[in-house]
Amino acid sequence: MDSFHFIHENIREMVALDWFILLGTVAFIVFYGVWKNRKNDSIEDYLKGGNSSRWWTIGLSVMATQASAITFLSTPGQAYHDGMGFVQFYFGLPLAVVIICLFFIPIYHRLKVFTAYEFLEERFDLKTRTLTAVLFLVQRGLAAGITIYAPAIILSVVLGWNLKILILLIGFMVILYTLIGGTRAVNVTQKQQMFIIFFGMITAFIFIINSFPADVGFINALTIAGATGKLEVIDFSLDFNSRYTFWSGITGGLFLALSYFGTDQSQVQRYLSGKSVKESQLGLIMNGFLKVPMQFFILLVGVMVFVFYQFEPAPINFNPKAIEVVKNSSYADEFKVLELELSQIQDLKRMRLLDENSINLEEVARLDVQEKQIRTQAKTLIKAAAPEIETNDRDYVFISFILKYLPQGLIGLLLAVILSAAMSSTASELNALAATTVVDLYKRNRGHLAEKHYVNASKFFTLLWGVIAIMFASFGSLFENLIQLVNIIGSIFYGTILGVFVVAIFLKTIKGQAVFYAAIVSEALTIYICYLDVISYLWLNVIGTVLTIFFGYLLQFILSTKD
Repeated sequence: MDSFHFIHENIREMVALDWFILLGTVAFIVFYGVWKNRKNDSIEDYLKGGNSSRWWTIGLSVMATQASAITFLSTPGQAYHDGMGFVQFYFGLPLAVVIICLFFIPIYHRLKVFTAYEFLEERFDLKTRTLTAVLFLVQRGLAAGITIYAPAIILSVVLGWNLKILILLIGFMVILYTLIGGTRAVNVTQKQQMFIIFFGMITAFIFIINSFPADVGFINALTIAGATGKLEVIDFSLDFNSRYTFWSGITGGLFLALSYFGTDQSQVQRYLSGKSVKESQLGLIMNGFLKVPMQFFILLVGVMVFVFYQFEPAPINFNPKAIEVVKNSSYADEFKVLELELSQIQDLKRMRLLDENSINLEEVARLDVQEKQIRTQAKTLIKAAAPEIETNDRDYVFISFILKYLPQGLIGLLLAVILSAAMSSTASELNALAATTVVDLYKRNRGHLAEKHYVNASKFFTLLWGVIAIMFASFGSLFENLIQLVNIIGSIFYGTILGVFVVAIFLKTIKGQAVFYAAIVSEALTIYICYLDVISYLWLNVIGTVLTIFFGYLLQFILSTKD
């Protein structure tokens, strides 16, 4: 069977209106960013936007940086399969931004730093500053590749285009306006991108609700979702292997948010561009208290997609390539049997839900368990047919729904949402990677050159990191689902980095020599613990922070006794 035909046989073709909305949105963002911010005469203009950003620009920019395409591809799929529990991941965020506003932002503004890591040299020494900057460059460089890779995978399936060509196109567009316009271009374009994202997701939500059968309203949909366990928002269990619980959210999530918003240059650079300490604080607080409702809403969209598929046939696996492979293998007959069983269960579930006399929610829940078991069996067959094929289809759930059921025009809008999110987060990452490379490595070792030289160096490193991200994306592959992959990579490094900053701000007795070696030991142990896979990745943020502080105290004590 022809691969392109198989993948597209149940997908609506994009029409002129879709293409107009998609290409028009992307072109506007790129050219507006270039035209509005094409002149940057100093390093302060290029990397800090001339300290001219107001709080609402900062708030939207911070939100856009975090809300990558992965958020809108993976989060609804996460909710479709596992329900609303993922929102617990963000429970520590509001407290984290309050701490950052009270302690981190005033220090950064008082020292007039370009990057967060400059502060560490003043508090400790050059090698500690360099180490944390390098740790940031490694983890954020990897993440930048993933944020390009995520939408490229989906659009390659949607459009039938070559994956690597799409990666090059997306990467080039982001590099173009980020390189020319610097921080101000990133901030300005992210306001438009967030508007597109909000409008697109709200429109999709309304469409889903209106697509339910006539006698099924929003309240009925919540009842169905609740019966199948999709509305279990909070888990108070103390299972350390469970990724998303209340306790991991307010501890591991708190530490991750502290590190991400307080020490990750891709976020710090957003509020360093503020006109004042107050503007930066208000912008970050805006994000902190809107982020949880935003994620809750995106997860709710995924739950509503799940309810929608209770009345429409859902594929046994949402990854079309996985289905194609198994249907062209020796396991095809077994797979067809599973598809038939799934179809029968879905028909029976639909009948029970549309029964006007009595809806038996207990039976619906039982049928849902059977459906999950069949999907698990299907994944086993797919893996047996082609071990290299990704069986986890979370990242394909929402895009599959968009392409099959949304009307013309709305398809283009939702694809514009995905691309806008990809561009906004990647632009922030490249901007921050360039700033850290220039300020903490290049300029620190080659000072006293003309301002224009450092502006050109920043542009060069923006291009270089863009190329590195494209190269990494070209060789990337799915691992579980993409939103978890980004968070796992971050959690491996964030704990150590945050530990260094906690020591710098709060623990004055620990000096540079001790914290430097403590950070190295902490990072090595964190990577080893992650490799053992004995605990949820969210706890790595806590472990890395605690280890850095513990070894910092221990080494400082040893060094002090020697003196």
